[in-house]
Amino acid sequence: MAPPVLTSVVPNTGPAAGTNPVTLNGSQFTGATAVTFGSAAALSYTVTSPSAISATVPPGTGAVNVTVRTPSGLSNAVTYTYAPAPTLTSIAPSQGPASGGTTVVLTGTGLTGATAVTFGGTPATSFTVNSATQITAVTPAGTGAVPVTATTVGGTTGAVFFYYLNAPSLLSLAPSQGRASGGTTVVLTGAGLTGATAVTFGGTPATSFTVNSATQITAVTPAGTGTVACTVIGPGGTSNTVFYTYLAAPVLTALSPAQGPNGAGASVTLTGTGLTTTTAVLFGSTTAAFTVVSDTTVVVLAPAGAAGSVAVGVTTAAGASNTLSYLRVAPPVI
Repeated sequence: MAPPVLTSVVPNTGPAAGTNPVTLNGSQFTGATAVTFGSAAALSYTVTSPSAISATVPPGTGAVNVTVRTPSGLSNAVTYTYAPAPTLTSIAPSQGPASGGTTVVLTGTGLTGATAVTFGGTPATSFTVNSATQITAVTPAGTGAVPVTATTVGGTTGAVFFYYLNAPSLLSLAPSQGRASGGTTVVLTGAGLTGATAVTFGGTPATSFTVNSATQITAVTPAGTGTVACTVIGPGGTSNTVFYTYLAAPVLTALSPAQGPNGAGASVTLTGTGLTTTTAVLFGSTTAAFTVVSDTTVVVLAPAGAAGSVAVGVTTAAGASNTLSYLRVAPPVI
């Protein structure tokens, strides 16, 4: 009777610890008395047909010859490879948004042929084995600190940790309006602001910003127009929006009356645009008492001053207006 013939071992690779099942394919297996992997006997085996044997792999290392012995003799050998146990030593970056989508690089050993990468038990959105020492993966959604592992035919690695961060949140912005030319210093208040990498006003980066604490950022506005969304970007993602309004510079078009006594107390109505946020009215260098009636009207009590023409202007949150002339008239002398 002819000795057994061995054609394949499926799968032909596995962990160094063994204990995994394989199928030996060939012929003349009836009555097999031994199945060996290198010099080690299979932990167990069953002849399921004259052409197939189910066996449990013993522990081992490297590439070994697999053979089958029957009363008719010893088979030829086929190769079985013990894959090294994979390891992970680092992950970079080690943190990202809870929404997932962060591309990370895993570094370790024995990563060839990785079949899975998990983040806290959740499969990576995708991964690519770059080499035996490196895998690039995209994080799934998650929360908190999670163990990251890679699995190959050689087993599952020990864990490195990835930290999911919540996106920053904004509660308020003060002041919430300023001049269109930018340069206004504002304070953003919220939560999770530590590590902020950008502050934007309508998509335009702040001229500068400083993270004061986890709950506060001071920023300087860029130039802009209208009402824009302000956001903070951090390692955990992009915040909700609060709104900032760019104000047009004030413009004065008329004084009524355009003249009055050089003593204090004459009522003068200023007409123009952009007057809502008026913070000061000046007659020359003298501050006047005023009342804002509307965006187009401010009523002023003219301060005392020398007879003659004086420049009148207003200052608002958007800056200083043009000036108009007011004529102070001295009282008649008898």
